[in-house]
Amino acid sequence: MVERKWITLSNTTVGTFMALLDSSIVLVALPTIGRELAGTSPEILLWVVLTYSLVTTTLLLSLGRLSDMYGRARLYTLGFAIFTVGSALSSISPDGTFLLVARVVQGVGAGFLSANSAALLTDAFPTYERGRALGINQVAAITGTMMGLVIGGLLTSTLGWRSIFWVNIPIGTFGTIWSYYQLPRDKPNEAAESIDWRGNIFFALGITLFLAGITLGGLLGWTDPIIIALIVSGLALLVVFVFWERIASSPLIELTLFRIRTFTFGNTAALLSALARGAFSFIMVFYFQGVLGYSAFESGLLLLPVSLAFIVFGPLSGAISDKTGARGLGTMGLLVSATGFLLLIFFPAGGPYWVLVVSMVLLGVGQGLFASPNRAEVMTSVPQERRGVASAVSMTVLQAGNLGSLALGFTVLAGVVPRSTLTAVFAGLGSAGVSDVGSFMNGLHILFAISLAITLLAAGANWVRGTTKSRA
Repeated sequence: MVERKWITLSNTTVGTFMALLDSSIVLVALPTIGRELAGTSPEILLWVVLTYSLVTTTLLLSLGRLSDMYGRARLYTLGFAIFTVGSALSSISPDGTFLLVARVVQGVGAGFLSANSAALLTDAFPTYERGRALGINQVAAITGTMMGLVIGGLLTSTLGWRSIFWVNIPIGTFGTIWSYYQLPRDKPNEAAESIDWRGNIFFALGITLFLAGITLGGLLGWTDPIIIALIVSGLALLVVFVFWERIASSPLIELTLFRIRTFTFGNTAALLSALARGAFSFIMVFYFQGVLGYSAFESGLLLLPVSLAFIVFGPLSGAISDKTGARGLGTMGLLVSATGFLLLIFFPAGGPYWVLVVSMVLLGVGQGLFASPNRAEVMTSVPQERRGVASAVSMTVLQAGNLGSLALGFTVLAGVVPRSTLTAVFAGLGSAGVSDVGSFMNGLHILFAISLAITLLAAGANWVRGTTKSRA
């Protein structure tokens, strides 16, 4: 009979693979969607990506609490089903608005998957094997990203962009059935508190308004009253959220978890790392297609080095960290990533591809050395009965960093690149249709410099994390 831990790993690996496959498939198809789907623009294309991550991020905390209350395996299975329905709806989108709504459905499903994956693995594996298990799970995620870039490019180039959502339907159906019949059922925590829906509303509205403000600020101008209102109201709601969590009877975020030093600084390092690198593939897709004129399939292939490097070093670092911890290994990884961003700052338009390869390998190696050890140590540092919430907090932090990175990338480009040039790049017109390649590259260099600085801050946060005592 197959051990419980391996059944759990197989299920969560399929779910993680599926969620990341969809993310990268959509990414590489964005220029084609922009040209062919009615009612799209650079802003709509950005929000096709943002909406999915935003919904997942804002629901993770409540879903983590629900999982502790009603059973992680049960809600994990539900996530498969919802995600599959969202994929089917996305494939029949008649316009950009419908696609955004369908992506919301996908985001809800991904939220159920993401909120439970790490908690299920942490429960199933003993302390001395958790790093390896989470490393394998994260390799599945990056493999999904890698295959998504290639499969998405191939499908988009041959069958059209709608086909990128078809691939999720058989995977999602299989995953739902496999999870329902094979995933060991955990015992719900009958003593768990109720859901803090008011806190979730504060958080969801706050982060949505703030991201909308900084996304549109580069286009409408930072002194526009609407932009100021969006940013100020968003920040105000996030402040209200923090204060509410201090007095709520069943808070969305258990602030007591942040008394655990490893939990706090591990999540801080993860947030900063995601903020630095989250927009990289998004931006490079438009560089390859919008500036150099490559096809979606070619762009996917060109982005493979960063994923391949992670696949090699992700499980290796996870296994090593089971013995050494995440402090030294993770800090070294972040410094390696910083070196990759340093090289990118000086990369010219149409420069030699091998320089990009070296930079992407450094980014992949660095992230591989940091991510798995960090996640394993963060999850190990909290009591078992709170791992659903802790997993959701960690994923929320990660998703918030990715969202912020996308918004930051778009804001920098919108503030530096003329509107006509930005529209041409996002439509994938190539150098023949882009009148000012220099301004676009200038925007990239500014963005990479910011990413370098943030990655160094992440390395500092990781170094001061200290060590943690293992919990069963």
